[in-house]
Amino acid sequence: MESSELFWDSSIEELEAGYKLLNDSFVCLACGKTFKKGIVFKSSNDLLMDAEKAVNEHISSCHGSAFNTLLELDRKYTGLSEQQQTLMRLFYKGMGDKEIARELSLSQSTVRNYRFRLKEKARQAKIFLVLHLMMERSVGKEDRIVDVHRNAAMIDERYAVTEAERNERVARFFGEDRKLARFPKREKDRVIVLREIAKVFKPGVKYSEEQTNENLRKFHDDYALLRRYLIEYGLIDRRPDGSCYWLVF
Repeated sequence: MESSELFWDSSIEELEAGYKLLNDSFVCLACGKTFKKGIVFKSSNDLLMDAEKAVNEHISSCHGSAFNTLLELDRKYTGLSEQQQTLMRLFYKGMGDKEIARELSLSQSTVRNYRFRLKEKARQAKIFLVLHLMMERSVGKEDRIVDVHRNAAMIDERYAVTEAERNERVARFFGEDRKLARFPKREKDRVIVLREIAKVFKPGVKYSEEQTNENLRKFHDDYALLRRYLIEYGLIDRRPDGSCYWLVF
């Protein structure tokens, strides 16, 4: 399963927890790190724990919380302004209206009004989510829009791709040996091709530059071109010195 699909296909309960059970492993929805059931893990203070406790500790120590991970998503996903993000963070800490008003130099009535608006936004989102789920059930699989990866540099018509379009483009540009016949010129086709190539990288795994180039050479001799576009489109990232690459989950 593609990393973006893993995130967007998660239930509300899984997003709230920050991880999901996939096959026999718990997967962190922030970075893709996996914790296999049946394996005993060691905590930061050398205590032994099972896989589910391990993924919870990982989320707490590496990402702060599932709440932080979701709140730090781009505004195009949360629909929240900077002020709303700040207030939600303070509400999450359990701070009262009076305390928040003092910290942000606002009146208590203003803070209360923000809290009310957020409540209304949640109600609207709840109804919209149900409507959308009902609508999606009546749409054929081939006509469903492919999920956008979370770190897409800019979401526009390039990402309005149906399952049928994706399958057609993959068949057109990749040979039976998975080699690229040619690198596409159209932006929309590039997005499809690059996302298909990105599947060669596993979530949570760090790759050396040599390993990265070797992975990309399977698709095209000009691996530097593929590497550059994968970074540009927000599908992989690297250290500043180029010594390490990873899939952007």
